[in-house]
Amino acid sequence: MSDTTSPSGETQPSENAETRGTDEPLKSAPADRDTEGPLDESEANPVRPYVDLGGVKILPREGLQLRLEVEEGSQRVVAVCLDYAGSTLQVQPFAAPRTSGLWHEIREQIAEQIAKQGGTTRLTVGPFGPELLAEIPATTPGQPGSTRLARFIGVDGPRWFLRGVIAGDGAVDQEAASKIEELFRSVVVVRGKTPMPPRDLIPLHMPKTAALTDDLPSTPGA
Repeated sequence: MSDTTSPSGETQPSENAETRGTDEPLKSAPADRDTEGPLDESEANPVRPYVDLGGVKILPREGLQLRLEVEEGSQRVVAVCLDYAGSTLQVQPFAAPRTSGLWHEIREQIAEQIAKQGGTTRLTVGPFGPELLAEIPATTPGQPGSTRLARFIGVDGPRWFLRGVIAGDGAVDQEAASKIEELFRSVVVVRGKTPMPPRDLIPLHMPKTAALTDDLPSTPGA
């Protein structure tokens, strides 16, 4: 999966943006986002034992493995990867405008990028609204022409946008998809009060707890 620092990523999907009368894209999010997630930090229960990763907080659960994608050179964390129930979920939080959304426009950019790589995308509607099902060329040794499936999902929140990429069983199996979708719902986004241009990655970091830091694997970025 991509470890880029823009919402459209390096490998990504399309659809015409919905707009207001002022040409501002509408926010794209489940109607119950503010209660069922993904939550803003102000909406989350402060006593729950979240793992603090900076721009996002993750709720531990049995069977969940957490990895961080690290950009080579700068060594900054650019994505959080969650392995759970036969699926992998990559999440990245980005700054966004207060009143308009990013997901409609970003979907188009993702589709264009995947097409340039020789892949295909299909617009579908899932529990978070519009999403992209992508078939991406895979560089598997000894298997020329192989592809991998991935679902690109996105939610516009208050001053943030959360992008998710689902691979593995959650991209092809309904029962596995429900489990990984619930995991995405449980993510808490920490936008902070620092002014940031829209589309900038909200800073991520290693967990503060020493025990977690010692055991947490990191994946070098491209």
